Amino acid sequence: MQLKSNAALIIIDQQKGILEPRLGRRNNPQAEERMLELLGAWRRSGRPLFHVQHLSRSPDSVFWPQQSGVEFQPRFAPRAGEQLIQKQVPDAFCATGLEARLREAGIEQLVIVGVATNNSVESTARTAGNLGFDAWVAEDACFTFDKADYFGQMRSAEEVHAMSLGNLQGEYATVVGAAQILAGV
Repeated sequence: MQLKSNAALIIIDQQKGILEPRLGRRNNPQAEERMLELLGAWRRSGRPLFHVQHLSRSPDSVFWPQQSGVEFQPRFAPRAGEQLIQKQVPDAFCATGLEARLREAGIEQLVIVGVATNNSVESTARTAGNLGFDAWVAEDACFTFDKADYFGQMRSAEEVHAMSLGNLQGEYATVVGAAQILAGV
């Protein structure tokens, strides 16, 4: 992977609420370790970082602003000088100013990680691709949860994750492992 010197890392929804047991069974138990490796590499290299925080409109959400689930997990807390994007829908580009910030900084390449693969990660990566950004998704630095499909059949988190990545690969983004990205930092 040819990583540009100003490639931005976009870390999506690494908030306390995503650890709530009520969200169910998840995949990729090592995802946070991969995210932290990427975060550390970005910080050391001085590349741009964007922390995305979901502020839900739904009071029963783990990301409802009136409770602690909305807060960043301490290990993912933004540091001084790192960009914060707050969103109310899954897509980090929707009504947030993210595109304008990226364009103003001359950033064309994005590495997207976080949760949930089939929700905010996929939504953000689709928009990135549609807007013409060179979007990369680190498949092992994302995770999701077991979910029923439209017809009511339960799908494992692994299946949901794989299908979401399949939706993205080639058309909206390039899907790779974190190690491939780290090798280019």
